[in-house]
Amino acid sequence: MQKTQLFDLDGKIALVTGGSRGIGEAIAKLLAQQGAHVIVSSRKIEGCQAVADAIVAAGGKASAIACHIGEIEQISATVENVRNQFGKLDILVNNAATSPYFGNVLDTDLGAFQKTVDVNIRGYFFMSVEAGKLMRANGGGVILNVASVNGVVPGEMQGIYSITKAAVINMTKVFAKECAQFGIRCNALLPGLTDTKFASALTSNDSILKGALQRIPLRRAADPSEMAGTVLYLVSDASSYTTGTAINVDGGMLS
Repeated sequence: MQKTQLFDLDGKIALVTGGSRGIGEAIAKLLAQQGAHVIVSSRKIEGCQAVADAIVAAGGKASAIACHIGEIEQISATVENVRNQFGKLDILVNNAATSPYFGNVLDTDLGAFQKTVDVNIRGYFFMSVEAGKLMRANGGGVILNVASVNGVVPGEMQGIYSITKAAVINMTKVFAKECAQFGIRCNALLPGLTDTKFASALTSNDSILKGALQRIPLRRAADPSEMAGTVLYLVSDASSYTTGTAINVDGGMLS
């Protein structure tokens, strides 16, 4: 009996934002393992290049592009770069995000508000628009948005971040409905507590961490690699009839 090829990404071009560390790095490496040429992207080229080099050293295909998705011009330039280099884009993983403010919602200042919205909403939206246009021109593709369980149940002291992640969940449904006619699917991953530098405000505080773990049936934080398998499913042919959905990978927190 032949093994399934449902998860085979040979010949696919995948762009992973926020791919230099944490969940994004884990996603980039798994997609490359499955045969995709992965374009690793984040604000600083050094981190992207390190991940791309590790993928190539392991026998995969990867390249690096610096892009700050909080800057509209950089989004357009990045997708144009992909068009010029590869002629197509099969997979976009919107993973780059920011959460500069941790505290009571009443003390949120305009700068933190604007930065969070610019990256987590505007950045995801226009990266999806630009990538979607390229996908439409080539007969289809897949967009995967990394949202958060905080988009369903707001995280304590993470007000504006939680609001933006709720927007990402709805954004996923919008793109799924309006882009299906172009052969473009769009789904979301909702990570729970994951042991990354991004989540260090939670994982490095013993009292906060203890409280968080009490709400997670598996009683532990996830490793970033534990997010990548669900992403592989959502960007591969294994999920060919799945669009507009958000999958919780949260140790049972929202169950």
